[in-house]
Formats: sequence, C-alpha cells, structure tokens
Amino acid sequence: MLTSVACSCVRSGRKISAPVAKLCLLPTVKTSPSTLNLTGVHYMSARLLTASPWQLSVRFMSLSASSRDADPLGSASAPADEGDFGSMSADMSSRRSFRKSSPYIQDLRYREDDAAAGEEDEGLKKPRSWTGRRNTTYWYFLQCKKLIKDNRLQEALDLFSRDMLQGERLQPEEYNYSVLIGGCARAGQLKKAFKLYNDMKKRGLDATDATYTALFNACAESPSKKVGLQQALKLEQELRSKNYALSTITYHALLKTHAMTNHLQACFHTFREMLQNGHAITQETFHYLLMGCLKDKEVGFRLALQVWRQMLKSGIHPDSKNYNLLLRTARDCGIGDPALATGVLLRTDWECLKGRERKSHVKLDSRCIDLIDIDFLERQLFIQPDSHSDSRQDGRDSEEKSRSGQDSTHLIPVSQRENVPLPVDLADASTAPNLLDLFEGKGVGVISFGAVDRASDRLALIGGGEGFLEKMAANGLNPDLRTLTLLADMMEPSFQSLQILLKVAKQHRVKLDVAFFNSVIRRAARAGDLDGAKSVLRVMRQRNISVDVRTFGSLALGCEQQKDGLQLLKDMEEVGLRPNVQVFSALIGRATRRLDYTYLKTILKSMSDMQVWPNEVIIRQLEFAAQYPPNYNQYKSRNNYLIQIDGFRGYYQQWLRAMPAQSAEDEQAAELQAETDPAVFKT
Repeated sequence: MLTSVACSCVRSGRKISAPVAKLCLLPTVKTSPSTLNLTGVHYMSARLLTASPWQLSVRFMSLSASSRDADPLGSASAPADEGDFGSMSADMSSRRSFRKSSPYIQDLRYREDDAAAGEEDEGLKKPRSWTGRRNTTYWYFLQCKKLIKDNRLQEALDLFSRDMLQGERLQPEEYNYSVLIGGCARAGQLKKAFKLYNDMKKRGLDATDATYTALFNACAESPSKKVGLQQALKLEQELRSKNYALSTITYHALLKTHAMTNHLQACFHTFREMLQNGHAITQETFHYLLMGCLKDKEVGFRLALQVWRQMLKSGIHPDSKNYNLLLRTARDCGIGDPALATGVLLRTDWECLKGRERKSHVKLDSRCIDLIDIDFLERQLFIQPDSHSDSRQDGRDSEEKSRSGQDSTHLIPVSQRENVPLPVDLADASTAPNLLDLFEGKGVGVISFGAVDRASDRLALIGGGEGFLEKMAANGLNPDLRTLTLLADMMEPSFQSLQILLKVAKQHRVKLDVAFFNSVIRRAARAGDLDGAKSVLRVMRQRNISVDVRTFGSLALGCEQQKDGLQLLKDMEEVGLRPNVQVFSALIGRATRRLDYTYLKTILKSMSDMQVWPNEVIIRQLEFAAQYPPNYNQYKSRNNYLIQIDGFRGYYQQWLRAMPAQSAEDEQAAELQAETDPAVFKT
C-alpha cells in the first residue's frame, strides 16, 4: 500500500517525506537477500528525500528499456525480487510519449504494427508513408484548378485521389470537388462528374451553387444528349425536393442544358421560373433561348426572330454573342410556313391581342423598361398553322403570283402589289427591308413572305450583310472574326462581297484566319464559280495565310470536270498535303451529280493509289451512283448518260473488295493530323 502511495506522489510531482520514504523502502530491504548492499538503500533514500520537484515531474521523466533492465542498486549480482522492485518504474514509464497524437505518430504506429506483422508474413506489401511536405486542402484546390486550366484534367484527378486522399489523408472540402466537377463538365465526362458528386454526398459535404452549375454544364456538354437530359431532369427533381433556391448562374446552366438537348419548351419553362423567382433577365438569358431555337432546323429562324423581338421589347440590348447566334439560325435553320411567319412576324397589331388574353406579367430588374408576357410569348412560339387559313392563304398566294409573276424566293414589296392601300408610315420605306427595324418600331415595306429557302434569302430579311453590320454599329458593337466568318458563309458569292468583308475587317482590326477564307471559297465553289474560288487563294497569298486540307476540300466542291479534280490532287501533292476522305467525298459528289462515270473511276483509282480508305459517307455515295434510275429499262430505251454505268458497276465491285473501310477513330485521327500540318499554296 505504501508503495502505491509513493508512486502516486511521484506522479503528482509532490515531495515525499522522510518517514514515508523509509516505509516504502523497508519491505524491499526485508525481503531482499542477505547479499543486498544496504548502502545502496541509504543512497536511494537520500536521493528521494533530497530530490527537487522538477526532477520528479512526470512530464520530463522517461525511462529507457536499458535503464529498466539495469540493477538500480549497482550490485554485482541480480536481485531475486527484480520483478517487485521494478514495478514502480514500469508503472511510471507505461507511456512512451507524452506529446499530442498526430498523423505522423499514428503513421509510425501503423508502421510498427506492419513491421511486426511483416516478420510473420514477408510477402505482404508495406503501406507507403507520405514523405513529402504537408499541404492544405486549399493548396490542392489551387493546384487542381491550374491543371484543369492547362487541359490536364487527368493529372488533376490523380493529384486529388492519390496525393490528397491516399497520401496525406486529408478531408476534402466542397471546393475541391466543385473544381474537379467543373473540369469534367468542360471535358464532357458526365459519368465522372456525377461520380464525384455522389462521393461528395457520402462524405457529408453540402453542395453549393458552383457544384450544381458544374453538374448542369456536364449534362449540356455530354456527347450523349439523351443521357445528359435524363441526368439533368433527375438533378432538377432532386433540387426541387430539397426546395433549393437556384442562383441566376445555375438557372443559366439549366437553360443551356435544355437548349443543347433540343428541349425548347423546357427552356421556356425554366425561363418562366426565373421570372417568377425574381431573377434578373440579361443578355445571357436570351443567349440560351436563341441557342434553343438553333436546334430546330425547320422553324428555328422564325423562333429566333420572335425571341429577338421580345428581347428588344424588354429593354435589353443584344451583345455580340446574340448577333452571332442570330446569324447561325439564319444560316442553318428555316423559317417554316411562310403564311404563319407572315402572320407572326409582320403583324403590327399583335400587341392588341395582349389585352384580350390572360396575362402573367412579371417585373424584371430596373434595366428593363417593359414587361414580359411569358404566356403570350409561348403561345406565339409554339403556334400551329390552321389548315383552313393555310388553304385560303395558299389560294391567295397562287393568285397573286400568277398575277405579279414574282419569284417565290423574294419578298414582295408593297409598291408592286395592286389594289393594296399603302400605309403612311411605309410610304418612304427602303427597298431593302429589315425585320430588325420592324421590331424597333420602324416601318418596313413588306406585307408577306415568299418561300425563304436559301441562307442568303434569310440574311436579306435582316438587312443583308451591310445592313446587319450597320445594326451592330448602331448598338455600339464591333464585329469579330466569328461574325465575319458567318457572313462570308451566307452572303452572295462574289468578289464584291469579299471586298466588303475585307474592308470591315481592316476597319475593326480583325485578323482573318484560314477558316474565314475557307468559308468564302466554299461559298463560291458551291455556286459553281471555280475561278472565283481560286481567286481567293491569291488574296490568301498576299496576306501570308497558309492553306490546309479543308481549303482544298472547299475547292473540290467546284470541280465539276475531271481535269479540275485531277489538277486539285496535283496541287495538293505539290504543297505536301495528303488528300483525305472529305476531299474525295466532295469530288465523288460532283462526279455523281453529272453522272460522269469515267470521272468516278479515275477518282477511285486515285484513292487506291494514295491508300485513302473510304468511309461510310463515300460508300453511300458510290452505292447511289451504281444504282439504275427508277423506272429505267435499258432494253427499251437508251440514255447516253448511262452508257458506262455497267462498266462502272463492275469496276466498283472489284474496287470495293480490294479497299478496306476506314473506322471513325481513324478518320478523326487523320483530321487531327491534317489540322496540325498547314502549308503554303504554291502555283
């Protein structure tokens, strides 16, 4: 009992009185053998009685294994009761360290345990300890952000999983996951983005607006639009169940997702929700609405014009991105039914209908000077033509066309119509109408549309190239390279149009690239003006702009004759470029259009000599060329264009057996290699 009292006194750092010290040592002296040196006992008693408090402090006491094994009395022989005598020292030194526990100390314990287990099993692999410097979660966030910015997404993912989680065993934060999900979104890796999101939820981390915005962007950029839409709807339903209030940026990401997945009605439902929740409607909001109109190839141009008019009525001035999207819809989308487009776009009293319908006005921010009636806008966008009105309108249109003799692909000015009263505000209208002026409240001398089939016709509806640029200048905007490239792909193919665009580029200091001139060449070649397309090459040489394979692919669209096609292949060989499947596909299309089977056989022989393997597009073109025309009987009638079709059919079957097909991966690799090998055209 006295021994335990002495131990407790030593641990608490208090002094031990002389009687207690003597009593503590008496049992040991009595039970020791006769050979015990008593001087050692008196020496230890004196040391215990005279010891200062700091010498007995437990914080600075550490007994090594060697000191515990040695004889404290310095006797020559080992005592018989060594176990009893060392009980106090073993109790005092039961803890090896009195510092706070840290990951480094824990790692040392793991290593000691693994070393003990390794003695039993040598084949087990020891865990690798972290030998680098200690970093924070924010440091890893900055490093991952830098790697993603340099297009090194996989390295950022490895840094997060291998070094941060496995190496340093750090607990990740929300921003560590958000930056990686954003990188996966820009790369189109939808599955990896949602895997990180699920891992984030398992760790108990709360997602923020940045996380949800990145997830919706991943859905928008997914290669599979169907899967992207499903994931977006599932995530949207999850947020609704949580009553999570989305920010304006997250709403824009959701709008982008519905626009990219060709779900225009869902875009307007999201737009309605933004209005109801009081979010600010900006140029970016209408940017995604125009993007949704672009996905409808049949009536997308008409929808874009209606959205454009609503944007102007809301007091929002379009920016350069909005103008470029309007040009894209004019190039790639149609206007739909001309009668319906006339009633929707040219109606001047459409505002009067708003008072008769049920309204759902929602106030915008202070920058908007008007109200948006989302119900009326949605009805106007998704209106269906009436069959009876269509038949009556078609009858009137045919009657007017037979009477006036006008081309159906042009607008019909009011001054050229008979028995039509001329409005006062349209009396001085210009002969080149611009629907953008009509949306701003100005008069336009047009009362109906004809069939607007070509891109140049749709560009004429918004003022043509010059009128469109003037409209941008009126809003204080300058055209960029994208704007000029789109105009080059839509304006009438002529050298005068090219000079106008070159003048605008010089005025606004826009540096033109090879893609711009390829658009000009392609436009001229499709119109059958091969000489005009070749004249663009001289302008490129004057500006020291290198040609690429796509330049010759655009020229191939105008090679109607065999000598032109062979000369094109020779020119490509001179500049060190190898023709790809796109070039040969353009040549085959020209030859098939003229039913020139000699030309086709020459192209196929060139493909075999140059070892350019055909793809699926070329096979479909050749299968169409090898078919007889419908209702053609070679035994009853003779067609001079089809004399050589039998010879071509035999040659094509033999060529098809000898030529291997090209896969989609090989085609993409060939395109990438062609883009990285530009050359200067030489004559």
